[in-house]
Amino acid sequence: MAVSPRVLITNDDGIDSPGLAALARVSHECGWHTVVAAPAEEASGTSAGLSAAAADRQVVVERRSLPDLPDVEAYAVAAHPGFIALTACFDGFGSRPDVVLSGINRGANVGRAILHSGTVGAAMTAGINGARALAVSLDVGLGQDAEPHWETAAELVRRLLPTVARLDQGRVLNLNVPNVPALSEARAPRWATVATYGRVQSKVTRAGENIIELGSVEVDGELEPGTDAALLADGHPTITALRSIREDDDLMGRSLPWH
Repeated sequence: MAVSPRVLITNDDGIDSPGLAALARVSHECGWHTVVAAPAEEASGTSAGLSAAAADRQVVVERRSLPDLPDVEAYAVAAHPGFIALTACFDGFGSRPDVVLSGINRGANVGRAILHSGTVGAAMTAGINGARALAVSLDVGLGQDAEPHWETAAELVRRLLPTVARLDQGRVLNLNVPNVPALSEARAPRWATVATYGRVQSKVTRAGENIIELGSVEVDGELEPGTDAALLADGHPTITALRSIREDDDLMGRSLPWH
């Protein structure tokens, strides 16, 4: 890419997330034309959902400023990250972005449960609309007292950005980073397949006649070798190239009942 890419930064943790600011700072310091548009409130678990509008089908957008980034355009949007990515790809925040960076999410996004991630959903939405995209997550875990090492993930993103800029249009990468103060050479990033499940899984409980509770639990057991969940648990940053919706070749072409 000969000129500086146009970049949209979004997330699902909300406009005030320090992970979002860390990601925007990296893009801005690399000289990329950076615009931030993120949910006004937390929107975790929203996948690529487009739910956003109130009854009048209009979405509120509020101009914001990010800490130590006065030159970066930033907007708080009353919408999910998938909606924000879609809007950006239709020139909703200036010219359409060449690259969409989503994150840095507080908590890993590994295994097939990435289907539900707003962080990954924004990246996938950008990809099917022609942008290169990178979803970034930090493996903070369930403990609320864990200190997030945002700069560890941010520094790895800094090193990956030239590669992201050279991707073909529509390509999507999912990056997960261990929550450690610094990465050693012995723990280099690894390509990883998508695990069937990760260490943290969703738990749905019927708590009463009119109540359903959704929570997260850590589970024990051996993780599948070579997967994002296993390599991340071993201390490696993981990178997975994701493909968006496509046909199931095993079923396509089979005869269909028709009477």
